[in-house]
Amino acid sequence: MLKVKLLKSRIGCSPQQRRTLDALGLRKIRAEKSFEESPSVMGMVEKVKHMVEVVKS
Repeated sequence: MLKVKLLKSRIGCSPQQRRTLDALGLRKIRAEKSFEESPSVMGMVEKVKHMVEVVKS
């Protein structure tokens, strides 16, 4: 399982990064979601890695 937490604001990021955050379900700062570790989720996290914190559990 992965815990993904949004740390930085979506303001100023590209539209593609906003769509990626929407797909992950991260809409507000400090929002947290859990995901199964899969290639698609890891690819989305890689695109917004400068804005999120990832914890493996």
